[in-house]
Amino acid sequence: MIKKILILIIISVTTFLSCSDNHPEIHKKDIVAFDLDSIRARGSLKVVTDFNSTSYFIYRGEPMGFHYELLKAFSDQIGVDLEIVTENHLEDAFDMLHTGQADILAMGLTVNSSRKKEIQFTEPIDRTRQVLIQRKPHKWQTMPSLVLENSLLRNQIDLAKKIIYVQMGSSHAERLNSLAEEIGEPITVIEVPFESETLIQLVDEGEIDYAVCDENIALVNSRYYPEIDVRTPVSFSQNIAWGIRKTHSSQLQKELDNWIKSFKNTRTFALLYAKYFKNSRSNTIVKSDYYALNTGKVSQWDDLIKTYSDSINWDWRLLASLIYQESRFNPDVRSRVGAYGLMQIMPETGKRFGVDITSSPRNNIKAGAKYISWLHSIFDPKIPDENERTRFILASYNAGPGHILDAMKLAEKNGKDPLIWDDNVAIWLLKKSEPQYYNDIVVKNGYFKGKESIAFVHEILDRYEHYKNIIPENDRPISYIPR
Repeated sequence: MIKKILILIIISVTTFLSCSDNHPEIHKKDIVAFDLDSIRARGSLKVVTDFNSTSYFIYRGEPMGFHYELLKAFSDQIGVDLEIVTENHLEDAFDMLHTGQADILAMGLTVNSSRKKEIQFTEPIDRTRQVLIQRKPHKWQTMPSLVLENSLLRNQIDLAKKIIYVQMGSSHAERLNSLAEEIGEPITVIEVPFESETLIQLVDEGEIDYAVCDENIALVNSRYYPEIDVRTPVSFSQNIAWGIRKTHSSQLQKELDNWIKSFKNTRTFALLYAKYFKNSRSNTIVKSDYYALNTGKVSQWDDLIKTYSDSINWDWRLLASLIYQESRFNPDVRSRVGAYGLMQIMPETGKRFGVDITSSPRNNIKAGAKYISWLHSIFDPKIPDENERTRFILASYNAGPGHILDAMKLAEKNGKDPLIWDDNVAIWLLKKSEPQYYNDIVVKNGYFKGKESIAFVHEILDRYEHYKNIIPENDRPISYIPR
């Protein structure tokens, strides 16, 4: 048992070190006050959260999660984009907040006095208590209730001289150490770099005997692991909140607190809470082949997507995001204008690349990749920056290259950068719906309503960032425990 735990710790630490380059070195002394007006001016809210079956995950190609949906609602409220970075090591997540890599630490943080010295808490989002995770005895289903109860630890005094695992940096170690003082007996508390769901799985598999985590998380996981018991509390009810830096002034704190107070009283919040913490379907989601945390998959077409993304030198997760946008991975979709298949190939494009509506999903993706390759032949010589070029190619996939080339010419003629998409060419694509611009001498393809194409680019790239947060580029899933 101990050997496996040590191996898991090594793997966890190695994984962290391999990702450490994603977090640039920033010193606390370099951080200046940065608040809501600065966030709005930047146009994005930067948040660090953890990935698990309740906070943030990908299911069937769609980003989901309780904290994710709350954050999306808040970012929409203040009118900015949401940028999420994931970090399941609490100490490193706190460091990202302190060093300015995130504006909000959005996890289920227990509010306590020691953390109040380090961060500023928001209005509570939830309330829960800490509970003991223990395994039910063999053949517990056939035991009389009294016998079953007597076989489990139900009194906090019974924790004396037990070995209990907790997430490193969590409030659970502090609580257990206080409990040891209260009962006058030692409790061996082992902090490990795994979040609560990993520890629950380890208890279920018999690798460890006891762990402690928050009750709301424990209750959700008890649906996945019926062999565990989560009914022994080790603390009183405690508030759960998000955290912000103390260097923030009052703007962000006030906006967040007012929004949380208001939103918690809505039916939307009640439905959202039930969706993630009281949903009987959650077991089906976690055990699905398309629960990306366990499998690294977003669809049944992943192998084909990987094959043809290689042919155009794209990250397969970007091509997957485009296909989700076009068809939600449904090969039988047909649009009102006749586009068909996973990549919504237009009939004329299909003829050019040798497919029609009867073609297989493989050939549909192959034709879409060929079309993207053709778009590269147009824009590669024109746009040197790879990230910008991707935006132009995505826009062209939706609008056709002619309208995008028109918008580039209009942008250049009117003093904007024709090689930059956001706030430059995108603006002039929108203006192609106005007569004075679509009749301009530099425009070759006439009227175009560009709003859909701009949203198309934004939504694909936004989803791609979520995929990068959760789904590895290679074939190995970001699972909690190697299987």
